[in-house]
Amino acid sequence: MTDLIEVLIVEDDPRIARIHEKFVAAVDGFQTVGIAHSVAEAKIWLEELQPKLILLDVYLPDGLGIHLADYVKMNHSDIDIILITAATEMDVVRKAYSVGIEDYLIKPLTMQSFIERLSVYRMKQRVLMQDTQLTEEQIKQLFQTSIETAAPLAPKGIDRLTRDKVMGVLANFREGITAESLGQELGMSRSTARRYLEYLVSEKTLSVEQVYGTVGRPERRYFLI
Repeated sequence: MTDLIEVLIVEDDPRIARIHEKFVAAVDGFQTVGIAHSVAEAKIWLEELQPKLILLDVYLPDGLGIHLADYVKMNHSDIDIILITAATEMDVVRKAYSVGIEDYLIKPLTMQSFIERLSVYRMKQRVLMQDTQLTEEQIKQLFQTSIETAAPLAPKGIDRLTRDKVMGVLANFREGITAESLGQELGMSRSTARRYLEYLVSEKTLSVEQVYGTVGRPERRYFLI
């Protein structure tokens, strides 16, 4: 998947909206195309820009973002939504689940967490762009809940949250990464880093090449597909 994922940010606080815009700019493959501070403004941007992804707050000055999500799903079914909100009320969470929200991020969130979740979203989009038959594991990944307290679907020895952190790092290494470099980035051993990288190869999220370092010793370098 080579096309940029165009993002519309819907957030009533201009300061937070600018922070989210900077976060989006830090993730390869995404581009902010508009910022709206209300439901009414968001509807205008939706018609004009037709983004692929909306980063949506719940509490907006002229209505609830979750109601805007209803509008989007009815009128722009090909546009995805990630909620970024402090709302944890059951009715909001239940509504988000029922309308098919892609992810639900709780404020305040760190840049690292933001990058990880967008990287997971991008990975799913890449899977959906394939023309071949999907594996059972890929289908599980597409339909697993994105709420961070969910039980992992990965096999024994692979922690889902650590896997997502690995994906977040990989998003910033377009030239590929070795197990040793990944271990340094995440503060884990080389063997642990390699286990996660090899797992991502097995699920066809990464490709791997044998390259030669500066001293001529071959090493495995991993690339996002």
